[in-house]
Formats: sequence, structure tokens, C-alpha cells
Amino acid sequence: MKKYINKVFVLAIAATLTVSCKDAYEIVQDGEIYDETIFRTTSDLDRYLTGSVYTSLDNTSEIKFTSVFTDEVSLGPSNTGQDIGLHRYVLNANSGYAASTWLTHYTTINRVNRLIRASSQIPAPTNAQDQVTFNNVLAEARAIRAFAYISLQSYFSTNMKDDNALGVILSNTVPDINDQLPRSTNGAIWSFVEADLQFAFDNINPQWQLANNHSSHYFMTKKVISALRARMYTYRGNYTLAKQYALDVIATAGVPLTPSTPNAPGVVGSATWNNVFYNAASNPNPYRRMWTDTAPGESIFSLSRPASGIGTNNIASLYTTNTTTLTGSPLFVFGLNLFAELTSNTNDIRRYAFIDPTSDVANKIYVIDKYPGKGVEPLKNDIKIIRLSEIYLILAECEAQTNLTNAATYVKAVRDARKYTGTATLPVYGNKQQALRDILKERRVELCFEGHRYVDLRRLGQEAGVSIDRNPLDDIVSSTPLTLPITDFRFTLPIPSAEINGNPTIQQNPGY
Repeated sequence: MKKYINKVFVLAIAATLTVSCKDAYEIVQDGEIYDETIFRTTSDLDRYLTGSVYTSLDNTSEIKFTSVFTDEVSLGPSNTGQDIGLHRYVLNANSGYAASTWLTHYTTINRVNRLIRASSQIPAPTNAQDQVTFNNVLAEARAIRAFAYISLQSYFSTNMKDDNALGVILSNTVPDINDQLPRSTNGAIWSFVEADLQFAFDNINPQWQLANNHSSHYFMTKKVISALRARMYTYRGNYTLAKQYALDVIATAGVPLTPSTPNAPGVVGSATWNNVFYNAASNPNPYRRMWTDTAPGESIFSLSRPASGIGTNNIASLYTTNTTTLTGSPLFVFGLNLFAELTSNTNDIRRYAFIDPTSDVANKIYVIDKYPGKGVEPLKNDIKIIRLSEIYLILAECEAQTNLTNAATYVKAVRDARKYTGTATLPVYGNKQQALRDILKERRVELCFEGHRYVDLRRLGQEAGVSIDRNPLDDIVSSTPLTLPITDFRFTLPIPSAEINGNPTIQQNPGY
């Protein structure tokens, strides 16, 4: 792990522990900034957690990779070659997206490990309140570490459901510069994640979080931990525990699936748009307000991206250059088969919440507007990591194993919430494969551009009998392949070549 994990940048922390995000270009050796200088009290741990650990979280590489590699996007009118190789399934160990995904999550893991090490070196808490703070900081940190490992496993493990298969590298300490660790089995990684999540759940104090501004959807709460457990066990195929924790989330969410009224578009035809719907300041529509970040809606856990400030990326710039409009020089637009799936549901708010009204309908250029900007920044939005709709679709997947009617009910609940008039038809599934195929369809529409499609296909595609589903018009070259066999080795990311070169003990994934 000499290339990435051992050389993760340690932030230059001022006396106030205000942290600057410069990891991408200021990687220094471990120990150049000493922990005893940074960490002296429990309050220092808390400031490092919020100023360094939380701010290291980012999944935009996964979002962009998923959109371009699978079937979420078409080449936009301003694309002059950006990511065309990836769009045509060129994927190897030199992939920048694989490297970025690997580095980002191991940066987070290293920071958590540093915080945990420091917690054993500072003076012990001297009163009950300080002890609660101490426990809560460690709990949130370990939940974040678990999230990072779940993310790594979902892309780099050869088979998440097989505990004996290769997972990623298990790093539970601040590594020495000369450490070279091999990959662990999935079983070892999952046991470590389970322990982190259990510790976090047992030690998070909701009252402390409420009093210290850690109770919003930007922080690791008990509800978020249950959601992470539901996601993890779904990925592992343990549907009994996935269902248990998904039900816990719904019971404690405190909000319903975000509704599509009032102020639905009120369309007469597919080209009719309601200008009020696109006004971030005055739009009362709850679903659109969730995407403009004027209300949290059903968001369970999001990454905060303020309209201004350091260390915050512009998520919409993954798809466009200037604005999320036709004249904003879009590099990628809606994939046409994804658009067809979206519009197959009548009176669906997502038709308007996800697509900008300047779209060129005649030429089938549908501009991605799921991230319409916030405040003075037209490209910046919070990154939604877990939403309640995902939990409903996890429950649908769980029920598809044994009760097809219940599975259909959960899918219908999501579709009902997205209708601005009327209700959805209850699906009828003849067998599990039909149910999984429809669940994947709904996940494709509801969770598009949020980084789910690649992982969903690699874990469910073979059982559901589906793979990448592109329209021939998604690329300017008609001979470009429209899909990959679902068993293709490229449905697992390669271990980055820089990691291989710096760590000869590590084993590459098959095919690379």
C-alpha cells in the first residue's frame, strides 16, 4: 500500500484545527506533522472529525464512472472526446476512476485510523459529558470507516457474496511507510465493518448529537448506521438482516418518501414545462426542493457541499461545463433508453426534476438536471449518499426472495410517491427473476446519476437476466458495442496500477 495508503496527506492544521483539503496535490510522509501537536483534547478529536474526516468523503468518481461506463448517458453536443474510451468500455489498471475511488476511500480510512490512534494518546476524559463526546466522536468515525470499506468492496471485491473471495486491503492502523499489506478475504473485511457499525450504533448518543449539531442528514446517526447495514447485507445477499435493518430505517426515518405535490408540472404534453417548478427560491414542490437543497426531503445521509467554501466540488460538472442547460455546454446527456424507462411511467415527477426544460426534444438531447445547483453556484449540490427510496427498493429486493406480492408493494410505493397525479399500477411478478428485473428498472430510474447502476448490475444482473442497456444513438459511432456480457471481467474494477507497482504483495483482479 506504499503508493496510496502510506502516503496519504496529513493536513496542515492550524491551532483551531481548521482543515484545508489539498490531498490531491500535497501528499507528504507520515509523521511530518505530529499527532501530539494536533490532538491534545477530546475537542480536538471532534474538530478533526468534522474538519478532516467528514470532508474527505466523496463518491463523485464512482458517480461519473457509473454513468459513463453503463447506460445512464449519451454523448452530449459539447463532448469533444471526454471519456469516450470509458464510454466504449475501455477499462484497465491505469483507469483514473479506479485510482481515484481507491485513493479517496483509503484517505478517509487513514484519517479515521489516525483519529483512533490519537484518542488513545490524549488525556482520558475527566467528566461524564467529555466521555460522551469522546465516545460519540469515535462512533461517528468508525461508522465513516465502515462506509468507506463498503464502498471499496462494492467495486473491487471479486464477489461480495462469497466470504472466501478476495476483498480489499484491511488497514486498521496508521501504516508505516514501508508497510505492504495483501488483500484480505471478504469475510475479514465484512467482520471488520460489522464491528465498526456495532460500535458506532452502541456509542452514538442522539441527545449529544442534537445538542452539538451532529443530528442532521450530514452526520452519521443511528438511522444512517441502520441504512448502511441494510445496504451492506443486501450486497452480501443476506436478505434476512437486510430486511431487518431496512425496516428499522423506515421506522426511525421521521419522514415519508418525498411526495411530488404540490406544484406538480401540470403538463398537457411532454414538451410543456412549468417555469415555477424550476425556480429554486419559490418552488414549493418537495421533490424538486430536495434536489435544489432547499429542503432535505427523504435524504438519510448526504455529503454537505456548501454554495461557497473550500474543499467542495461541483457535482454537476461531471456532466456539463457551465450550467445544466442546453447552452451550458453539456458533455453528457440522458441516455435514451434510460429516458424511455423514465417516461414509461405516466405523470412522473422525475421527468421534470431530472431533465432541464431547455432540452432539445426534437433532437432527443435531454439535459441532465438532477443537480441544478444551489445558491450562487449553478453546478454545486449536496451529494445524496442514501435516500429513503433506496431503502424501499432494498425491501423490495428482500421480499423478492420469498414474497413477490410484498416486493411489488414496495416498488409501487416508490412509483406512487413519484406520481404528481394518480397512482401506479401494482406490478404482478410471475417469478423472482421478473421481480428483480423490475426492481432493477426502478433503481435505474430512481437512483440514476447517484452511482448505483454499475454495482446493481454486477451484483444482480446475472440473476435478473439483464446487463448494460444502451440505445444505438448514445454514441456518435454506430458500431460501438451497446452492452457487455454480465459475466465480463470489467464488472469488477481493477486494482490501480500505482498500487500494484508500489505493493508487490497485492493481487490484481482477474482479466487485468
